[in-house]
Amino acid sequence: MDKLINQFELGLFVWQVLIFVGLIFLLKKFAWKPILDAVNDREEGIKNALLSAENARKEMQNLQADNQRILQEARLERDNMLKDAREMKEKMVADAKNEAQVQGLKMIEQAKLAIEGEKNAAMAELKLQVSTLSLSIAEKLLKDELSNKEAQTKLVEKMLGDVKLN
Repeated sequence: MDKLINQFELGLFVWQVLIFVGLIFLLKKFAWKPILDAVNDREEGIKNALLSAENARKEMQNLQADNQRILQEARLERDNMLKDAREMKEKMVADAKNEAQVQGLKMIEQAKLAIEGEKNAAMAELKLQVSTLSLSIAEKLLKDELSNKEAQTKLVEKMLGDVKLN
């Protein structure tokens, strides 16, 4: 019985080895190449994905550098525009002040001329009124003085005396 069991075990072992070798042969013929191809394809896909990720990372770094450069240029341009705007504002304010000063001086000069003209007109009017008043007074005085003959003679003699002295 021991022999039978040993034979049985030996026969079973041989069959298992034959099945195993046949399975390996079948796997090698039909499955090994597709499995290795799938593993190689997967490995290649992982390598490509890693390369793509690295390229994307480098491209992102380049884009960030470009964005920083563009942002810096935009800031410089904004600062220049603000500076130009401030200078333009200051120039406009200065021009407006100068123009206002010139206009003010013109207005003062015109006012002085108008005052001088009014003053001259007032003086002329005053002279006219004084001369009219003086003539009126002189006329009244002369009428009064010339009403008698003796006063007329005295006045004529006085006038002649004044003429000789001059």
